[in-house]
Amino acid sequence: MAFDLAGLRAAVARHGRVSRVVIAATQGSTPREVGAAMLVWEGGQSGSIGGGALEFELARLARRQTAPRRLSRHALGPEMGQCCGGAVEVLSEIYTAAELELMTDQPVIARAVEKAGGMPLAVSRLIALERAQGILPEPRLIQGWMVEPLKRPTRALWIWGAGHVGRALVQVLAPLPGLEITWIDTDMARFPKETPDGVSVLAAHDPVRLVGHAPQRAEHLILTYSHALDLELCHALLGHGFAGAGLIGSATKWARFARRLADLGHGADQIARIACPIGTPGLGKHPQMIAIGVAAQFLGGASIASTKARSSFA
Repeated sequence: MAFDLAGLRAAVARHGRVSRVVIAATQGSTPREVGAAMLVWEGGQSGSIGGGALEFELARLARRQTAPRRLSRHALGPEMGQCCGGAVEVLSEIYTAAELELMTDQPVIARAVEKAGGMPLAVSRLIALERAQGILPEPRLIQGWMVEPLKRPTRALWIWGAGHVGRALVQVLAPLPGLEITWIDTDMARFPKETPDGVSVLAAHDPVRLVGHAPQRAEHLILTYSHALDLELCHALLGHGFAGAGLIGSATKWARFARRLADLGHGADQIARIACPIGTPGLGKHPQMIAIGVAAQFLGGASIASTKARSSFA
C-alpha cells in the first residue's frame, strides 16, 4: 500500500474537492490492511477500504466533512454490524488544487494528523532510513503522524495492440498496484476515447521502432492485428532485451514463429523466453478470459516468461 499522489491529482483535477480516506491502524480482524485507501467526491468514489457498512458510512462522512483532517476509530462489530471482530482507525483528509500545489513527490509522505508540533524522532528516523538506504516504510500511524510511502511503479508493461484483447487487458491490468502500462498501436483511432490513469498511449506507423525506447526491465504483451508485425516485434525484442514477453496465438502459431525466429539467428534458449499462448487456456478464448488469466499471473508475482508462467500458458 502506498500514497497514490498521481491518482489523487487526477481526481482533484476532475472533481475539485476530494477526500482521501485511508486505514491508519487496525486491531483484530479487519476487511483491509493499513494503507488501503479510497477517494471520495460528491457523487462518486474510487478505491476501497473494504466495502460494506464501514466504507458506506465513511464515504458519507467524508462528503460532509469540513475539517481538513479527521482521525476516527470504529469497532466493526458493535458500530457497523460487520462480521469482522476488529477495529480500525481511519484518517480522512480533504484535498483541493491548493493543497496539492504544496505537496512534492517525496518518497515518504508524513504529516501530523492529531495535533500540531514537531516531527517525532521515530518519523524522522524512517525518513532518514529512506534517504540513506532507499528503504521505504510501511504505512503506519506513529505518535499522531501518518507515514506512507509514495506510490511508484515497480513493474513496466508494454502492450502492443489496441484490439479487443488489448482493450480487455488494459481494463483488467491497469488497476493493479505498482504497474505502469505503455500501450502502443499503429493508429490513434484504435484506442478507446478514455484510458485508465497510469496508462500511456502511443500511436506509431512503425511500432517496431519504439522497441528501442522500452526499458530492458519491461515486460511485453504482443497482440497486434498482424502476424507479420507480431513476428517483427518478437525479433526486435529478442535483440533488445526484456524482463518477460508474451505473444497471443495458438501452439501452431508459436511453432511457426519459433522456426522463423531461429532462421533470423536467435538461439533456442532466447526464443523460449517468449511465452505463447498467453493467458490460461482453460478459462477460454474470450478477450476478458485471456485478460483474467494474465492478471492472475501478474498477481502471483511471476514475470510473463518465467518457468512458472510458461507452464500455465502451455
